[in-house]
Amino acid sequence: MINLSTGAFYERSATQIGALRARAENLQKQIGTGERLEKSSDDPVAAARLRMLDREERISKVDTRNSEAAENNLKFTDQALSQMTVMISRARELALHAANATTSDEQRASIATELDGLRENLLGLANGRNASGHSLFGGQAVGNAYDVDPVTGVATYVGTATLDEVEIGEGQTITPGNTGPQIFSLEAADGTQSDVFAELAALSTALRGGGQASADAAREGLSTLDTSFEKVTTAQTVLGSRMAWLELMTDRRTDNLERIADERSVMGGADPAVTMTRLQEMMTVLEASQASFVRLANLNLFTMLR
Repeated sequence: MINLSTGAFYERSATQIGALRARAENLQKQIGTGERLEKSSDDPVAAARLRMLDREERISKVDTRNSEAAENNLKFTDQALSQMTVMISRARELALHAANATTSDEQRASIATELDGLRENLLGLANGRNASGHSLFGGQAVGNAYDVDPVTGVATYVGTATLDEVEIGEGQTITPGNTGPQIFSLEAADGTQSDVFAELAALSTALRGGGQASADAAREGLSTLDTSFEKVTTAQTVLGSRMAWLELMTDRRTDNLERIADERSVMGGADPAVTMTRLQEMMTVLEASQASFVRLANLNLFTMLR
């Protein structure tokens, strides 16, 4: 009976001390990681909520990447549009000068040369790329938005008709740019379709022809350039509203991430002060249990020896 009771005593004491040590180690781990849940069974409700928070955070990270890519494209597009307004304004000044009756044919020919340069620069902007190398005005197409015939110089849009929207959170989407036709296409009075590149080329050719016809072409070109300038500035306004909306959604997403972090801390975080106090209490109990075990073990041994 003595051997059986002593064996049970040792086994029970070892189990109790082992459990105390495990709890102390768990508290030490909580202090190190800042998390109080080691497994879902520790707090099933909190664990389920933490999984939901993790899912929200993953979705938010995807929305953040989409927003950053959209912002990148919108900024590059805005810069290109700003340069276009300068070039179109300059083209209008040249057309106004060419329409003046006192302007000579030689001067109009010189103006035509400058218009050719402006057209080439506009095409360069139309085929511009963003930081990732994607076409700014080609929609979803890979490569340039406009293909220029090496012989005739005619520019043809080779991009897609639309640009896919991207999700930026809370079920909201944004179009991260414009297609070429949205910016450069023009409709003549008779309903025929053209674009600013073709109109500039036609104006340049007319100015080189000289005479009254060149002056008349310049006056007609003023109206075309006014329309083109209006389309570009309207695109800038729309782009600005998109960038403002993107910024608002980014701020809301940042606030939401802060909420997730706070809730995660409440649901699964280990309060350092409370955890440290519990650890100190646990260590005190463990030390007392170990001391008690030693005393009782010695007493049992003494009884057996007697």
